[in-house]
Order: sequence, then structure tokens, then C-alpha cells
Amino acid sequence: MGDGWIQAMRDERYGDAWAIERRIRAARDPATRDDPALPYHRRWVWDGTPVGDRDVLVRCYHGLGDTLQFARFLAPLAARARSVTLEAPARLHALLRTPGVTLAAFDPAHPLPPSGCDVEITELAGALRLAPRDAPAPYLHAAPAPLPADTIGLCWQAGDWDAERWVPPTSLAPLAARHRCLSLVGASTDLRVLNPEGCPFDLPATAALVAGCALVITVDTMIAHLAGALGRPTWLLLKHEPDWRWNPARRDSAWYAHTRLYRQATPGDWSVPLAAIAADLEGEDHGQPAQPVGARLLG
Repeated sequence: MGDGWIQAMRDERYGDAWAIERRIRAARDPATRDDPALPYHRRWVWDGTPVGDRDVLVRCYHGLGDTLQFARFLAPLAARARSVTLEAPARLHALLRTPGVTLAAFDPAHPLPPSGCDVEITELAGALRLAPRDAPAPYLHAAPAPLPADTIGLCWQAGDWDAERWVPPTSLAPLAARHRCLSLVGASTDLRVLNPEGCPFDLPATAALVAGCALVITVDTMIAHLAGALGRPTWLLLKHEPDWRWNPARRDSAWYAHTRLYRQATPGDWSVPLAAIAADLEGEDHGQPAQPVGARLLG
């Protein structure tokens, strides 16, 4: 969308961001809408058609994290539209069940035919003209797994497409040695965690683990959005120049009220945010003795 849109979103000037989106839509060639020659994540879908009292097809063409982030707008959409069909990866369906929304599995080889009004899920904020605060977390729900008290969930790797979001697991070894931790990564680890075999490759099961954690410490990946959408206290490790949805000048998040941001001071160096997390866990940031995680307000 460009730097102007990114800054407007970070500053929570959503009206300005939506105006930029309108100008971009007006300049597009309608023949390129949902262009099958492009990868799904590069397609545009919504042509500006109002969603009120229409049969709306919501397509999930981006990553799992994007889908979870914007799922907050499904219930408001269902309240306005005549009908809503959500075309989403089947592995997300158990988490995305919403009254008034029909779920359909997204098959990249055979997507659903166009509806009366097609919208990509990340376009819902502009289509509804709703800010994150208009649909606050928690908006997803999962029964918590029976974990020991004060368990901290750890996720240190993101998708292969952005290795700059990965934290070397050895950097988390001191934290895992001092606190009761759980891996939220789908691979085995040598870290001292409750589940060295890793997290199951099953999103409902992962959601239950996240819901059972007293705190989630994660890099910018799907786990961050899952924890945020569930309303769990989340400490988010960010690279020096983070994604558009995180304001590098702030410690809090407009998208998730219980999320706290820990950004790299210099590109590639995780030592500063990890030291800040260690200090916050021990209560050194406010000069008080260390307390159990569950005994303090987090987020």
C-alpha cells in the first residue's frame, strides 16, 4: 500500500488509510480483479461494493496470522450482510466458527466462484469502516489445556519467507531454565520445556495450549495473532523494522490490548529485547522483587 498507508495505520488514522485504499481501488483495472495469473497473496478482491444486505464471500488469500487478525470483523459483517460465506483453510475452521457465517474450505486449485460481493478478509476493516477497537479481543475462544500454573509459551520461529523474525532458540535458554516453559513451535527442541517434542501441528490443539499459558512470548508469526485473538497476555519480539501492524514507537498494540511489544534496537540483534523481557519477568523494571508470572498483570 505504500509508506503513507503504513504510517496512517500505525498512527491509528484509519480514515486516512481507508482514503488511500479508495484511491488505489479507483486506479485499478477492473479486469485484474482476483487475477488468477497472480499468486493469491498478491491479488486484490474487493471492488468497493457495499457489503450491507448482500451475499458476501470472504476469501482468505493471505497467511494464517492475517486471517486470525481480521477474523474480528466477521461478526460485524454478519450483522450487516444478507449472508456471509468464509472461504478459509480447513485447519482454521474450528477456531473461526461465527454465528451467521457459513464456512467453506479454501482449495487453492479450485476456489469458489465469485459471489454478489467478494472481499478478501484483510479488506474487511475498510469495507466495514471499523477500527480494531470496534471489534476488540478476545474474539476467538478455546478451552485451555490443563497446564501447570505460570506456564510461559515460547515461539521463536516464523515462516521461512522472513528469517529476520526468527530468534535463535539458544538465546531463550536462560529464560527456559529459569521459568516453566512450553514450546509453541512445531519441531523438537533442546530447550528446557514441558514438551521438547514440540507443539502438535493442529490449530485447535495449539489454541488450547495458548489458552492455558499464563503468558506467551513469541516472534511475529501466527502464534502472536492466535494469542492476541484469544486475549492472552502476549510479549511480542519484533525485528528492528517491524510489519505495518506494529508501531515501532510504541510498546502496546492497537490490535491486541494484552500484547506488549519488544523491538530490536538494531537490526539483527535480539539481545536488547530479550534482556528487557528477562527484566520484566523478574520485576526489575519497577524495582520490586520477582513474583510468579500469574500473580502480576501482564500485557
